[in-house]
Amino acid sequence: MKKISELEAVLFVVGSEGVMLEELGYLLELPTAQVYPLIQELNQSYHEDETRALQILEVGNQFILTTKKDCAPLLKRYAQSPMSNRLSQAAIETLAIVAYKQPITRIEIEEIRGVKASGALQRLSALQLIEEGGRVEGPGRPILYRTTPYFMDYFGLKSLEELPDIQQMEADLTDDLPTDLFFDRLNQIEE
Repeated sequence: MKKISELEAVLFVVGSEGVMLEELGYLLELPTAQVYPLIQELNQSYHEDETRALQILEVGNQFILTTKKDCAPLLKRYAQSPMSNRLSQAAIETLAIVAYKQPITRIEIEEIRGVKASGALQRLSALQLIEEGGRVEGPGRPILYRTTPYFMDYFGLKSLEELPDIQQMEADLTDDLPTDLFFDRLNQIEE
């Protein structure tokens, strides 16, 4: 039973990226021949219990934890709700990274932010501010994210060149910060 809850935890954390059977086997410290029946057992428990909103989809060689189709109208209302349209600080940071560095992978975003970004990416995708812009050629073929035409309209931009210049913003911030603040306080204490 513990392995099923661990499986569910991994599927939840990886989000829409999904996870391969081999990686699940490695993480759960089980042969893949034992992991697949666990996935089927967990998915069956979701389907048998009508009070559960989740299901596991097998897409290609990836397993993804998703909501059931009958939850779609509720989730659509949530996405369109005025209360849900506010962006968290994490979503704003993620959106800025995508806007300035696009196309960019989730891993690259997480390296810049230093924290997981899958939740923010899902939220931004649901709000149609970012979209899949292709896939990287290579292992795992990670998704490349880019901003959408809706992003451009929402922020009143004709092109990405209209985004504020990062170097200028950094220079402005550096100019505004007193560089000798610590030493000024130290001198006041000594006097």
